[in-house]
Amino acid sequence: MSPSPTTTEPAAALPARKAFFGHPRMLANLFSVELWERFSFYGMQGILLYYMYYSVTDGGLGMDEGVAAGLVGAYGGGVYLSSIAGAWLADRILGSERTLFYSAMIVMIGHISLSLVPGYAGLAIGLVLIALGSGGLKANATALVGSLYEKTDERRDAGFSIFYMGINIGALIGPILTGLLWDSFGFHVGFGLAAVGMGIGLAQYAATRKYLPESAHLVANPLPKAQFARVGGLAVLVLAAVGAAIAFGLINSQNLVALMAVVALLSAIAYFVVILSSKRVSAIERKRVFSFMPLFVASTAFWALFQQQFTVVALYADTSLNLDLFGWEMPPSFVQSINPVFIIVFAAIFASMWTKMGTRQPGTPLKFGMGLAVMGLAFLAFIPFSGGGPASTPLLALAGILLLFTFAELTLSPTGLSAATKLAPAAFPTQMVALFYLSVSLGSTLSGWLAQFYNRETEVGYFSFLGLTAIALGIVLAAFAPAIKKLMGGVR
Repeated sequence: MSPSPTTTEPAAALPARKAFFGHPRMLANLFSVELWERFSFYGMQGILLYYMYYSVTDGGLGMDEGVAAGLVGAYGGGVYLSSIAGAWLADRILGSERTLFYSAMIVMIGHISLSLVPGYAGLAIGLVLIALGSGGLKANATALVGSLYEKTDERRDAGFSIFYMGINIGALIGPILTGLLWDSFGFHVGFGLAAVGMGIGLAQYAATRKYLPESAHLVANPLPKAQFARVGGLAVLVLAAVGAAIAFGLINSQNLVALMAVVALLSAIAYFVVILSSKRVSAIERKRVFSFMPLFVASTAFWALFQQQFTVVALYADTSLNLDLFGWEMPPSFVQSINPVFIIVFAAIFASMWTKMGTRQPGTPLKFGMGLAVMGLAFLAFIPFSGGGPASTPLLALAGILLLFTFAELTLSPTGLSAATKLAPAAFPTQMVALFYLSVSLGSTLSGWLAQFYNRETEVGYFSFLGLTAIALGIVLAAFAPAIKKLMGGVR
């Protein structure tokens, strides 16, 4: 039976003869669309930090390294923060499918702006549009994947791992190709390739969107038409206030990181309050939302470390890594493709492992604790190579560290996406996914803030403190796993 406009109960999985690696066939479509979107996103982000702090004579903007790293973190936080608006639009006005389509168009325009508009104007316009569009796209693509499975389907976590592999194929190719074009023709040509990749993804989605199931077009909790004018006026007022704050210097590069962190934290608190106080949330659904709170905290801590791939690790690659590759000095942006290579190799292995373990696999809280602990070990692995001179760290050493990043990511991230869809109340399907992305937003912003404490003199203390803290948090979460599972009300 097809779900009604106000239900989020997923459609039954397609028969095995129409399956994609043993999963619903529609997973293949979402897999491919997200691949091209991630190609453009990570292709651009692979060269973004260098564009910001390289000198003007080298084609960059000449920013201070610490300020540039902080802004990259704030931008990353903005991407996931905007998932709130995208999720709300999907749940209340447009549905997931249309929200995803329009968001992809906004991302496309953002990449074109970065490629064609020079200087700070192009940077600002491009990053704002990409952040807004990516937020709407991410939450809704994830929600559509979740709709392919029953909540009790043991293939669910494995399905998200396969979806995650598609994301990382794009994340692998993007930084390599944009890095090569940057190295040969300059930053803006690299940004132009990211725009081309987004265009391919958008064209493919436009051609196949009509084949999505009817449930993809439904609005879970429709906003009454009488409230459209009030909501539209409020949106215009907020945009005008932000524009005025930027124009008068109240929002600037120095305070943007702190402001983004505060906004993400307050947004998360407000979302939890709204969901928990809703009359449309049952008692068991409310308990499940409470169970998501410690997972939210753990996810924030994880992403504060993991997203340093684009801040501290990017700086490390440019200053401390031996970039010689068989006599050719590769662009430092290539380092951004190491993690996706490992994801592609190991995502299917993790998916198969969880599938074979079935009900014997670790529960969601324990997986979160394991992911945090492994992330901590990855930071501790930097210590033996810290304090050396320029180009002193072997490429294989950093590859080994990023392998630990990958194991941590595959343990926690697909599980977090799956948990958000499993624990979501019926009236808040996409918005629970947005809550998970809010933890990524807060963590990404913190990754930029933490980068200001990193330099060659502080390396040992920096990596030691963050590594040991992550391990301690993972142990605490594992200790409380039984209590959290009890609140989850039968959801694994």
